[in-house]
Amino acid sequence: MRKLMAGACALVVTSALAGAANAQATFVQAGRLLADPATGKVEIAKTLVLENGKVTRILDGYVAEPGGKVVDLKDSFVLPGLIDSHVHLTGQQNPNGRLQAVTQSPSDSAMVGAGFARKTLMAGFTTVANLGANSQAIFALREGVKRGDVAGPRILASGSSISVHGGHGDINGYSEDVMHALRPESVCSGADDCRRAVREQIWLGADLIKITATGGVLSNTAAGLAKQFSDAELAAIVESAHSMGRKVTAHAHGGDGINAFLKAGGDSIEHGTYLDNEGIALMKKSGAYLVPTLMAGDFVYRIASGPNNYFTPAQTAKALEAGPKMLDMVRRAHADGVKVAFGTDSGVSAHGDNAGEFALLVKAGMTPLEAIQTATVNAADHFSLSNEIGSLTPGKAADLIAVKGDPLKDVTELQRVTSVIKGGVVYK
Repeated sequence: MRKLMAGACALVVTSALAGAANAQATFVQAGRLLADPATGKVEIAKTLVLENGKVTRILDGYVAEPGGKVVDLKDSFVLPGLIDSHVHLTGQQNPNGRLQAVTQSPSDSAMVGAGFARKTLMAGFTTVANLGANSQAIFALREGVKRGDVAGPRILASGSSISVHGGHGDINGYSEDVMHALRPESVCSGADDCRRAVREQIWLGADLIKITATGGVLSNTAAGLAKQFSDAELAAIVESAHSMGRKVTAHAHGGDGINAFLKAGGDSIEHGTYLDNEGIALMKKSGAYLVPTLMAGDFVYRIASGPNNYFTPAQTAKALEAGPKMLDMVRRAHADGVKVAFGTDSGVSAHGDNAGEFALLVKAGMTPLEAIQTATVNAADHFSLSNEIGSLTPGKAADLIAVKGDPLKDVTELQRVTSVIKGGVVYK
């Protein structure tokens, strides 16, 4: 018996070693390489060796080894896969959006999301945070991508947003019976009820918690853009999330809501339209990230002010008010040293167009390199994933993209991604 067991163990070990030896490495031959955007250093004629979904080596020159797969990017500029810190994969703004909200099931939304996930990946975004969606739909999509059943970016998902009753994130603008039927489980009132909502989202599978700390542009209610949670509710939400190992990010336009959330210990601000000097000081003190979503502000203003406006009157008024203010807010925040992570709010604007945010960040005062850093090393730090993504140093995920031109000279090159590799798999 001992001899049989020893023989079996030897066979298993030998098979495992043979499998490792035969595992096919991928050799990505890069004409120009920005491996670590934190340094800004561009290297010439490098080969990245990808094995088991990771970057294992970076070699000088154009190298290939017997049995390896070669990806020839000698005419391209290679950089880490991009990270979008704010998307909504299971839908997209369109004139039929209000009808779709009452006709699509969670399963329909997940299937719609699969299509948008593929578009997002093909645009060069290998990791996204989905901040607000039907929990059943987005968690199913996340797991489908993780298994490899769906081509899409790595997804961090909050599930449904934590919202006050009647606030942004609740169902608004339908008949009462429809609103009761569609109201998400994450709507709450009072500190104890908000603790329940946070804990339930974590129970359902949330990677992080997203709250709607203020009113929002696209909620169909004339409730403004100011603070909507009480201080006690905000404190309960943050404490409950942190005690269960989850960060909390806040949709927040109004300065009062931004500042109250930051004082409660919140981790990051989405949008930040009316960020004031107090808010900037609070963000710098705590190290909180700003996720500006400039594309969303630009998009809603163009729709609301255009000839084919399909927003409701309440949405239109808020879009015209908030949209034009966002560029200046980012300019002030960046100049004062607030940490910025890239995010688009795609689903408001079109999925696949995410890289349009880079040009807006540059318009707001960033250099092209600083804009790229927001979508790589900064966003990775924002999600505490710096050991896994954000750069192409050995040991990290083999997530990389390529463009033909130089995005450090013209950041719009990132809107024309020619190659995408995620987890060592070539998708484009």
